[in-house]
Amino acid sequence: MPHDAAATPAGQIRLVLADVDGTLVTKDKILTPRAIRAVERLRERGILFTITSGRPPKGMKMVIDPLKISEPIAGFNGGMMVRPDFTVIEARTLPAETARKVIGIIRDHRADPWVYDGNDWIVSRLDAPHVAREQWTVKFPPVVGDVEAKLDQVVKITGVSDDLDLMKRLEHDLQQALGDTASAALSQPYYVDVTNKDANKGGVVMALERLLGIPASQMVTLGDQPNDVLMFRKSGMSIAMGQASPEVQKQATYVSTSCEAEGFANGIEKFVLGEA
Repeated sequence: MPHDAAATPAGQIRLVLADVDGTLVTKDKILTPRAIRAVERLRERGILFTITSGRPPKGMKMVIDPLKISEPIAGFNGGMMVRPDFTVIEARTLPAETARKVIGIIRDHRADPWVYDGNDWIVSRLDAPHVAREQWTVKFPPVVGDVEAKLDQVVKITGVSDDLDLMKRLEHDLQQALGDTASAALSQPYYVDVTNKDANKGGVVMALERLLGIPASQMVTLGDQPNDVLMFRKSGMSIAMGQASPEVQKQATYVSTSCEAEGFANGIEKFVLGEA
């Protein structure tokens, strides 16, 4: 929703849905005391709070616990909806032939494919780009092996490269090749995530509407990346982080400060809780 569209009045908000990396946490993956307090204040107002991320569900434990989240959580950009104890509510997988095609396209672009099947994160080598960093982020190790060995329960495939122009081309080429058979979007400048066509952050808003009985128009979404725009469009109010690209900011109702400058807490305090 562009800036000039009418946002849901703050008094009608019943649920806040936040992206994790670059939104709820800082670049160093820190959940600040002020962010924790902002979530507590939402609850004091009777507003529910939950999260969505490209991370596997158990990779979000480091924020689920301190925030005492009790609502359904969306891992893999909506590929898996779980309860806070990680019991699965619903999962949306990629067809095996689609998974094989995606891995081929990622390799053709000389990027590195990672495969997530349910709870396992599979990589071809431990010293590949971003593997160590991702392990530190999600707090569990990958399985090293053949990423194409088992493709019948794939929830997400990630293409990884530090060539950021190549990653934009990879996102474009995957979208062209997959059409509406799967969802492909950059979740970080160096990650492109491919999931089931119904597993995207817009789908997370609709799943929460169905699971919790709260209209999307009474939800607020917060994010910073192109894959967050789909949830901005579905929710009654949206808040982009200050470091988001101009294209992402244009799609949000409001723009907060950057994730390094308490963007999440500022957005909640100013636009949701209505404090100057």
